[in-house]
Amino acid sequence: MIISWNTTNQCNMFCDHCYRDAGAKAEQELSTVEGKQLLDEIAKAGFKIMIFSGGEPLMRPDIVELVAYATSKGLRSVFGTNGTLITREMARDLKKAGAMGMGISLDSMDKKKHDEFRRYPGAWDEAVRGMENCRAEGLGFQIHTTVMEWNRHEVSTITDFAVEIGAVGHHTFFLVPTGRAVDIEEESLKAEQYEQILTEIMEKQKEVKIELKPTCAPQFMRIAKEMGMDMKYARGCLAGTHYCIISPMGIVQPCAYLNISAGNVRETPFSEIWKEAPIFKELRTLKYGGGCGDCKYKFACGGCRARAYYYHNQDFMAEEPWCLYHGRKGY
Repeated sequence: MIISWNTTNQCNMFCDHCYRDAGAKAEQELSTVEGKQLLDEIAKAGFKIMIFSGGEPLMRPDIVELVAYATSKGLRSVFGTNGTLITREMARDLKKAGAMGMGISLDSMDKKKHDEFRRYPGAWDEAVRGMENCRAEGLGFQIHTTVMEWNRHEVSTITDFAVEIGAVGHHTFFLVPTGRAVDIEEESLKAEQYEQILTEIMEKQKEVKIELKPTCAPQFMRIAKEMGMDMKYARGCLAGTHYCIISPMGIVQPCAYLNISAGNVRETPFSEIWKEAPIFKELRTLKYGGGCGDCKYKFACGGCRARAYYYHNQDFMAEEPWCLYHGRKGY
């Protein structure tokens, strides 16, 4: 099971698509002591992979201490970061503390486009420098790309760059309209383009040895099966079944884009929230509406619950709107 903790709302960027609407540090973010208590509960609940994200997690001054503590609890610590703060020293310290990998954002091979999307001059150069620092210190890293209409034709090229620079993977993230991303919803991919790019990614996987993983695109599991590919993943959408996220202030929700509180760790121990929260129990029934409910790939895919929530009047168990498979006869 995988869990993500947005350790801080503070960020040195102001990206157009940020679901957290990050920038300034939020009031009442979890303290170091509270963070360690949370990590205790996460381990108790049976989670194995701990994602430290933000905002920008490396802006949190106790981040290395928290990674070391997570390691002591048997958690595998990985990061979602813009990469600009990964100096050689930081990479060395994180590796020593037990960090297993860094997910570094890179959205275009055009430096200007990446910098404009991230609203940060020099973002591309600094992210790549962060990758190089990870490589120099033996800290594994992968590239994260948010796929939009304007950069969808670059995905394969970024994969090639990932191979060239020594990344262990290239993960592509598909927009769910929430946070600041609501303002750029029209730039997101829709069903036909979405199907096409997922197919292209799966075709590319046949050519490269590094891991290619679409995120917030559970249909990749169905497409991979149709192409006869054996994927190591058990399921597409993990929200509330094998994954959840915790905000800087301790609010638990099924995923970053499904903005419904399951509880607050300051009020209820996380292990209890994970076990008992009504929204998690409902998601685990897999009793979806529309085409998702009848689909033979329901257990492998599950449809994006956050996208269903956004496009179906806040019904997170509704049919996934970005899926062409619903229209096929005999599915």
